[in-house]
Amino acid sequence: MEQTIGNSKKEISGNSAQQKGLKQHNRLQIIYVTYIIVALDITWMFVQIAVTPYLAKKLDFDTLWFGYLQTTVGVVQLLGGPICGRFADVFGARAALSLSCVASIVFFVLLAIADTPAMLFMHKLPVFFMHVLPASQMVVADLTEPEHRASALAKLGLCFGIGMIAGSMIGGNLNTMYGETFTSYVGAFGCTFTLLLILMFIPKTTKVQAPSTSINRENSERSKSIFSLAEITRLLKFPGIARIFLIKIISGLPSVIFQLMFTVIGMNFFKLEPAQTGYLMAYFGIAQMVIQGLVIGRVTTRYSDVSLLLLSIGVSALVGLAQAAMQNVFHFCLIVFPMMFSLSLFNTITDSMLTNSVPSSDTGTMMGLCASSQSLLRTIGPIIGGFLYEKYGVPSFGLIQCAVNSILVVYLLQYGLKKQETKQE
Repeated sequence: MEQTIGNSKKEISGNSAQQKGLKQHNRLQIIYVTYIIVALDITWMFVQIAVTPYLAKKLDFDTLWFGYLQTTVGVVQLLGGPICGRFADVFGARAALSLSCVASIVFFVLLAIADTPAMLFMHKLPVFFMHVLPASQMVVADLTEPEHRASALAKLGLCFGIGMIAGSMIGGNLNTMYGETFTSYVGAFGCTFTLLLILMFIPKTTKVQAPSTSINRENSERSKSIFSLAEITRLLKFPGIARIFLIKIISGLPSVIFQLMFTVIGMNFFKLEPAQTGYLMAYFGIAQMVIQGLVIGRVTTRYSDVSLLLLSIGVSALVGLAQAAMQNVFHFCLIVFPMMFSLSLFNTITDSMLTNSVPSSDTGTMMGLCASSQSLLRTIGPIIGGFLYEKYGVPSFGLIQCAVNSILVVYLLQYGLKKQETKQE
């Protein structure tokens, strides 16, 4: 096990040395353009979010059927995440990001012409290839040193906030004024512009070009197997990876359930119109920007990953308790900032821990697995969320989040104490 960790660290340090071949100016330019690409992609995603629930309502979808629609997205992305991650490792950043954008264009065109329940389900199929965020995380991880990686990945969250604000306001207002079809075509046009940015500024690959050795030749042959399940899942055998993934899934499930059901909560519990929902989502984005821009980057450089992981889960437990007690939109607005803090910190720290634990040649696959863990939650989340909403109401989401994360806090504290005792012995 120690030998595996040592090899991983050598690979990572080798990454830093090899990246000196890329000029600092060029590396920063690529990273900044990647941030812009992420902000634009999130913008179009939230434009879609402003369309889908209201179009589903026009097509007579109830809460359970809307849950099935969301589950379809989760299943398709669950299958596509690791494969697209391997695709990025093998064919490079430009090819992976371009494929994602082309799929997004098809996605919006199908949404624009969807006039039946079957078509609404069909338009979700291109999400198999829509993985701009994991591919962008791979680019940032490839071009940053391990000690600066958490801060660089946190800035992607800042881009997420910008996209959330822009997309929510654009989508909500366009949907209110011009309807779902026009709004969908705007999303398709926006994805086309993002594709042009990728083709102009993103290099073919951001991977380290290591000297040719027998080990590297073996890795090169192995990397050609894009669809090999063994090659994708072998990363889970690295020390600590499986445990982090398990924590990521268990802690993330209650939060994902609430996020997926939020549009339904906004329509039925808060009684919001499309434009009002857009403004509320923009408020989310402001909170995301403040947290990512002023807080996350600073705390990741001052405190250990384990301490920050424990903090994020503890805050999430308190947020769940507050969600169980909220009665109106004002109460929810008070909860947003601590909620975004816990989510942003949790995702940033877990992604940083995972990418720092694998060789640089596998960062795309690791980001694909991270995306698939979220897709797994989105697969089971809507069904659970629809059932809880119908049977027990909105407070049940918060109570489950509080209970699950409280148990995880106790587990992490006990795990830390046992680890200290082992070291002392």
